[in-house]
Amino acid sequence: MEAIKFDFNNLFSASIGVHGVSQQDIDEILPEARLCAGHLKKIIANPQARIKLGLQWAVLFEQDKEEIAKIYKLGKEISGKYENVVFLGIGGSYLGLKAAQDALCAPYYNEFKPLRKKSPRIYLEGNNLDPDTLQVLLKNLKPKQTFVIVISKSGETTEPKAAFALVEAWLKKGVGKKYGRQILAITDPQSGALRAKVEREQKKDALSFRALPILKGVGGRFSEFNMGLIHLAIVGVNIRELFAGVKEMFNRCSQDDILKNPAYMYALLHTILYRKKAKSLAILMPFSQTLKSTADWYVQLLAESLGKKYHRKVEVGIDGVENWLADKESLFSKGRTPISAAGTNDLHSIQQNNVEGEDNKVLTFIRVEKFRTDLKIPGKGDLLSGKSFSSLMHLAQEATEWALASEGRPNCTIIMPKVSAYNWGALLFFFEMATAFEGELLNINAFDQPGVEGYKNYMYYKLGKPGISQEIASEITSHPLVKNPKYIL
Repeated sequence: MEAIKFDFNNLFSASIGVHGVSQQDIDEILPEARLCAGHLKKIIANPQARIKLGLQWAVLFEQDKEEIAKIYKLGKEISGKYENVVFLGIGGSYLGLKAAQDALCAPYYNEFKPLRKKSPRIYLEGNNLDPDTLQVLLKNLKPKQTFVIVISKSGETTEPKAAFALVEAWLKKGVGKKYGRQILAITDPQSGALRAKVEREQKKDALSFRALPILKGVGGRFSEFNMGLIHLAIVGVNIRELFAGVKEMFNRCSQDDILKNPAYMYALLHTILYRKKAKSLAILMPFSQTLKSTADWYVQLLAESLGKKYHRKVEVGIDGVENWLADKESLFSKGRTPISAAGTNDLHSIQQNNVEGEDNKVLTFIRVEKFRTDLKIPGKGDLLSGKSFSSLMHLAQEATEWALASEGRPNCTIIMPKVSAYNWGALLFFFEMATAFEGELLNINAFDQPGVEGYKNYMYYKLGKPGISQEIASEITSHPLVKNPKYIL
């Protein structure tokens, strides 16, 4: 099967001039990069270290076949019995599902029954606190025809917790005392509020609140190949094909020669451009509407992984496994800022800034060589007559490359043979490995997210949640929000 390719011609100074990477730049960083690659390889090879440090995602394609078969069976059961499935989750538990839904299901999947091939409609909620969307959804769905899947490691994250409380009450009212049989929880296998609720409800009725585990060492933004599998099973995606693509990319990204490792070269070149050329904005622009949500998923992956305040301090425990601590004596406060876009839509908006605005960006295009279908423009004598939509999309992507390169603006292209489960799995793993390696090059912990906790702590404090530490409470009270009416017009 033809594999994804990474074309980085337009990142080199030979193509774009002084704003590109030179051979000297690569020679200077290679010794450091080789140490980073060896370090990452060592961690991934050690099961204890993988789980402890949050890299278990790297081997999810090796999940037990019997467990995958159980997920398939459960997905088929849900798909055959219900007209609607509502997923409740935020972060990767929303973005990963949305990316898969748009890439691997037919466009307008929910709107047209023949496209679903007897699978249920899929609705993704619990990712915000806007009351309008959930209210409309519940008002127009029938409880007895709806299955609910809530995804939360702890069960305490505000957005999915609030949504689930509302949806659970809606189900209970509409279905009756056995409503729990229409709920599946994907959560921590041992602890947390949602796990406790699962165990309470299953004691009352063994068929209620069935559960799947969020595996240890798998963070939310890296969890699509864990928590997303039941969604794929419900809509009929071939998980074995998906994992075959992941495995192929894993093998390519495991080779020691960094210059032949696609994910490592992606990270290496972007790190050089960030450090030496001040290219702080990372724009991902797929030339396929079905991959726009994948670009949105990548925004979380890069921003949450690499936007860190402190460098990493590595300590080795008595068990020989590393601990990664925030080195508070080494301020970092950097990390490239990701932006999602879509070709050709955004060629008529941000492309003006890309070409002529501040020269602080690197664009990554995703070029799909073969679309699932094609259309030919009718008529004769017009510039577009007889042209196919796919050929015009390819030409637009090529023209965008040229427009940027001719202005000395760095850009690169991921070439995808077609949007399939195999290639999409490989694409996500490519970005995950590239992000992990970039974290190594920056010497930060790419697998935590302490900055996300700030808004959560403030909300919990204001809501009166028990157990808020004195340190957090003092920080909030000593830094109140000041709203001077003079500055509100």
